[in-house]
Amino acid sequence: MKHLLKLADMTQDDILSVLNLADQLKYETKHDIAHPLLRGKTLGMIFTKSSTRTRVSFEVGMYQLGGQALFLSSNDLQLGRGEPIKDTARVLSTYLSGIMIRTFRQSDVEDLARYGSIPIINGLTDYCHPCQVLADLMTIREVKGSFDNLKVCFVGDGNNMANSLIVGCITMGMRVAIACPHGYEPDAQLVAWGKAQGMLEVTPDVLRAAEGADVVYTDVWASMGQEGEADLRKAAFAGYQVNDEVMRRANSGAMVLHCLPAHRGEEITESVLEAHADEIFREAENRLHAQKAVMVKLMA
Repeated sequence: MKHLLKLADMTQDDILSVLNLADQLKYETKHDIAHPLLRGKTLGMIFTKSSTRTRVSFEVGMYQLGGQALFLSSNDLQLGRGEPIKDTARVLSTYLSGIMIRTFRQSDVEDLARYGSIPIINGLTDYCHPCQVLADLMTIREVKGSFDNLKVCFVGDGNNMANSLIVGCITMGMRVAIACPHGYEPDAQLVAWGKAQGMLEVTPDVLRAAEGADVVYTDVWASMGQEGEADLRKAAFAGYQVNDEVMRRANSGAMVLHCLPAHRGEEITESVLEAHADEIFREAENRLHAQKAVMVKLMA
């Protein structure tokens, strides 16, 4: 494992290794056991998309690991003035121990890895969100005990979250059902792969997708960069909400996850979110521990 560009590059053993280390680091963090595994290392964090959880969790994570994180806004880099990303990759590789980038194009992440000589971590692109799904898998295993015989239902846009959930959950042996309107399906190649495994259903019917689910997941209807489509998407996703009716179709004791921020009253009701707040905010916390594990695997 040289980089974390997308979950499709990871085997089941790779993912399990990250999750097991994340569990260990979480235990040590909770018990004030120092783990300066990245002492003297520096992580550059490039943001062309802003974030609460991504910035804070990586910055705190590097501090707890004994290293240093540098916030690099695209406005502060020559990238913002047209420098090719391959040149930026070559230069930053001489200064840093690793780069985390949160941006729009997956090709930018791939190019950093291609032209640089240090580990690259995908903090989010329009195509996928591997760090979030590693935290999701960590949370599912904590709550459910294992991945055996579980079904995950995702309700909403077939976006970067849906793409990464398909890969991550199926790789770990879980069945996945995606409920989304026509025209908002996940990446076609990933859908074909998931269906070929016999582990994926994509349907416009929310209640059908939620039937027998052990994990119900949702995300905002309009992601960052799609604000101009907000009204169109609000109309398209009317009815694609995690609510009491959806939860009645899921298995008893089903957990709810949301990558946050949440728009209460749109993709999820206030009552469902608050009833499952422990799971959702544990999921948010686990971004810290899962990402620390990734950084240690790549940079230690």
